[in-house]
Amino acid sequence: MEQKNALGRRKSAVARVYLSAGNGKLEINGRTLEDFFKEESLRYIVMQPFTVTKTEGQFDVKVTVVGGGTKGQAEAIRLGIARALSDLDREAYRSALKAEGFLTRDAREVERKKPGQPGARRRFQFSKR
Repeated sequence: MEQKNALGRRKSAVARVYLSAGNGKLEINGRTLEDFFKEESLRYIVMQPFTVTKTEGQFDVKVTVVGGGTKGQAEAIRLGIARALSDLDREAYRSALKAEGFLTRDAREVERKKPGQPGARRRFQFSKR
């Protein structure tokens, strides 16, 4: 099997995922999954596509992720893995991944701060007199 690659994005995080046949080794920016994500919930998010398609330990994954925070990075990696699995075998994996919503890019971004106010929507306190 050749290597499949996919791109995952979430907020300002961008993850490049390279999927190849192997024994379940997952490397993120040259570090292991446990070393990169200390929180169990973030490791769970990253592994969800493999759990849904019942392919744990069948593929080696190499990820390069930049930007954003830890949660955004984890969700970007999840999208990248799901897209790579979908490209690998559409009939077998796509329907299960689509049903869980892993192939949909979450387009919510941070709204920009506007001039003359303290935040995007927040206004300075109004004074009548």
